[in-house]
Amino acid sequence: MFQPAKLKPVKAEVSRHAGLRIQDDVAKPPRWARLNYFAGQLQLKSLTFLAAVKAIGTIGLQNEYDKRKLRIFNLLNFLCLVAGIIVPLVGLLGDHQLPTTAWIIAFAPAMVSILVLMLNYYHRYEAGMVTYFVLYPVITSFVYLNGINLGVDLFFILYGILSVFFIPRISDMLFSIGLSMISYFMLSVVLKHYNYKLESVNFGLYLFNQGLAICFIFYGLFLVKKENTGYETLLLNKNKELQEINALIEKQKAETAQKAQLLEQQTLQLKELNTLKNKLFSVVSHDMKAPMYALRNLFQNVQQLDLPGEEIKEMLPEVVNDLNYTTDLMENLLQWAKTQMQASTVHAQEFDIAETIKDVLRPLGLSAKAKQIQVVHQLTKAIYVYADRDMINLVLRNLISNAIKFTPASGSIFIHVQTHSDHVEVFIKDTGIGIDSEEAGHLFNNFYTNTGTANESGTGLGLILCKEFLAKNGGSINVQSEKGKGSTFSFTLPVII
Repeated sequence: MFQPAKLKPVKAEVSRHAGLRIQDDVAKPPRWARLNYFAGQLQLKSLTFLAAVKAIGTIGLQNEYDKRKLRIFNLLNFLCLVAGIIVPLVGLLGDHQLPTTAWIIAFAPAMVSILVLMLNYYHRYEAGMVTYFVLYPVITSFVYLNGINLGVDLFFILYGILSVFFIPRISDMLFSIGLSMISYFMLSVVLKHYNYKLESVNFGLYLFNQGLAICFIFYGLFLVKKENTGYETLLLNKNKELQEINALIEKQKAETAQKAQLLEQQTLQLKELNTLKNKLFSVVSHDMKAPMYALRNLFQNVQQLDLPGEEIKEMLPEVVNDLNYTTDLMENLLQWAKTQMQASTVHAQEFDIAETIKDVLRPLGLSAKAKQIQVVHQLTKAIYVYADRDMINLVLRNLISNAIKFTPASGSIFIHVQTHSDHVEVFIKDTGIGIDSEEAGHLFNNFYTNTGTANESGTGLGLILCKEFLAKNGGSINVQSEKGKGSTFSFTLPVII
């Protein structure tokens, strides 16, 4: 927006080449620019003033809806104040001889509006409502009852319409509507004979009053509709914000619950690892010492006592049995430690499970032959699975070793593989001592230990590792056993489709 500045004269400049004196005119802004500037300033100050009028008494109100209603009420009272000043002035300029009562009544609306605005300013909202919706109809009725018809009867309709929006209590609203409508009916329909009719004295002012009443009615309805629409939009926006906040809270609650569940799972895993650690320390400190002491005692006796070969042969089976146990235990411990250090990394690849079973059977064949156990399998063709080969090698070694350990002499072990569309299932069935169903349910969760048919020892760590390794490779393990009738261990592995 243009702002006029202090005008400074431009000094004359003499041209050296032409010898001519050039004098610039004093810069003056165009007239239209100055008019636009002053019009803009007037408009800004008017809007600021109206905003101040509308804000009368709104400070301290907590309810947004009440603030909106009070702003409309203040604006309507201000407009009534302006109209209450303009109408008498129009009458004075017209130089019409109006009754003294008419002049007093003509200025009454302005006085009522001033009183209402003052009451609102001091936060006497209910008193302001009563003043507006009672005094205005009463004063207007008083005018008509004194035989003066100023053509303002349509204002009764305005009071009735506005009372519906502004008055909160139903009883007060019905009283205001009844007062306005009865007054309108009695003064405009029933009592038609007046000593003074503005319509006859000044028809133009009469039309002005009627038009002013109509304008107030429509403008009041427009303001009410506008504020209601604005308030509904505000509520919808707030409702949308609340829905977004609720969605965010629900999301955070879900994330918190998920984190709590994860933390609970981690706590459970830590407890299980702590139990496993304590068991491993117990194994390392106790079970691994016995075979070492037995082997040391054997060599000390051979060295110090010069034992004959026959006695040494009698001692060897027990020492070999202890060494086999120690070897299996060390392999399981090393594999478990490896998985813990590598953060459960699985190196999956496609390999032939049939060939892997044959590789595991070669070193275990001596243990089976020593107990005269027959191992039967029909693995004549390649069967491919997708898993970590080292982990599955340990699973097979533990399951086949357990089958040999708990199968009596001259028993049998049957190994076969069954293929499916998306997985392969390996079965290892023995004719051993078996276990009851209650014990079978705890094989893969606790350190289940039992003595083999040839007094072989065990820690139970192997079966726990089998379950863990198979789960990491997308497989599962199952057992079916009956006391005295042998056991069947089976596990599944995925295949590449």
